[in-house]
Amino acid sequence: MGYYADAGSHRTDVVFPAYGPIDSVLSFVVFYIFVTRATPTIVDVFSSITGLSPSAIGFGLAGFLWFILVVTLLDVVRRQFAAAGFGSRQSTEEQTRQAGVPSASRAVFYLVVVLVGGVVAVWSFEPAVAAGIGLIRMVGTLDTGAFDIVGFLVMILFFVSFGAATRALDRLVIGGVRAVLS
Repeated sequence: MGYYADAGSHRTDVVFPAYGPIDSVLSFVVFYIFVTRATPTIVDVFSSITGLSPSAIGFGLAGFLWFILVVTLLDVVRRQFAAAGFGSRQSTEEQTRQAGVPSASRAVFYLVVVLVGGVVAVWSFEPAVAAGIGLIRMVGTLDTGAFDIVGFLVMILFFVSFGAATRALDRLVIGGVRAVLS
């Protein structure tokens, strides 16, 4: 029970495992890398603005990263339990709506999105991180003259391509696991 959208029928729309764990983990990893690289700037800017010690700000950032990790993992576990038929009715129904294995044409589409989105995300990652750090410094110092529109657009390009690639990769891998289980 719980492996199929409707255990009482002959449907083979597998809902377990739930979509999302690969997307969630990769998104957290990129967030972690960004916060790690931005920490010196955040500490510098906010210690001068708030008067807090740099170690207190660094400790707060570390605590924030742990909090985000725990929330991300709890959400992934909740989705997997909902896909297995445990949890609230709303979350179980949400997983049922996302049932099934991708068709061959949809799998090819996901593969193309992974490849194109992945290449664009890799190409734009370093400039996006630099632009994000620049935005932190700009907001912290209220220096609107330092706004880099090209860097901002590259950052948006990174997030869109990364999001599309990780979602498509998640659909490919989880869909493949579902195909093996069905």
